[in-house]
Amino acid sequence: MSTLKERLSDGLYGAGWATVKKLPEPVATGLGRRIADFAWKRRGKSVLRLESNLARVVPDATPERLAELSQAGMRSYMRYWMESFRLPTWSKERVERSIDIKGRHHLEDGLAAGRGVILALPHLANWDLAGVWVTRSLGVPFTTVAERLKPESLYDRFVAYRESLGMEVLPHTGGSAFGTLARRLRAGGLICLVADRDLSASGTEVTFFGDTARMPAGPAILAQQTGALLLPVTLWYDDTPVMKGRIHPPVDVPESGTRAEKTSLMTQALADAFAAGIADHPEDWHMLQRLWLADLEEREGPGA
Repeated sequence: MSTLKERLSDGLYGAGWATVKKLPEPVATGLGRRIADFAWKRRGKSVLRLESNLARVVPDATPERLAELSQAGMRSYMRYWMESFRLPTWSKERVERSIDIKGRHHLEDGLAAGRGVILALPHLANWDLAGVWVTRSLGVPFTTVAERLKPESLYDRFVAYRESLGMEVLPHTGGSAFGTLARRLRAGGLICLVADRDLSASGTEVTFFGDTARMPAGPAILAQQTGALLLPVTLWYDDTPVMKGRIHPPVDVPESGTRAEKTSLMTQALADAFAAGIADHPEDWHMLQRLWLADLEEREGPGA
């Protein structure tokens, strides 16, 4: 059954990349909305988990408001996929028309100074579009890390897709990614990491919307070891076709404390920046998995 599901997933993603990018844009947009509404009405595990996560973000929301947010969230999520399937066909001019980033001077100044830069962002809006803006509009290549998916053919699709957009993609597993990222930063390069969820034992605990979650320690450790600039990024959609974004001021390395203490403080600062962006645009946070430790413990408890 697992193998069948993996093959089905690979086939669906393959069909998306092959077909959606050829559709007229209004047709693709309408298709994405219909798929989102169909999934939302089914009330599957992913939709219920999204609502549970949103209930932490908007604790005073009524059940009706949570339902509205989760439907908007599924539409935002499918907008991400419809755009991403079409990104390889977008010109530089089209990319520039489709995104508006504030605070870009933080990135440009860091790179101009020959200093490595780490962009850390949560699963908000379309992080792939933000990446294409960096590679095509700014003309800056960057390195990122991808979770190794099953089946292997699906992982290969994602790697090929992102490499076609100008990104260097490293596998999350295998142990060599961290060293490569550090070398890129010491050479004055750019890395981009989605950094709002870490379920490994090495994740750093943070307070996130009033409860404990784990987020990756990598961005903070890399900044400490290489002297790179650590910049949080938040993205969102509005009522226009243009995605908005903000590059926040740098997260500085504390002057005192152990490496673990510094990492904890810096990761908490990232979490706070992420939380501010998510609170402003909760419907654009595509977190359809468990995140908080209390939810993970509930899953791992008796009868799980």
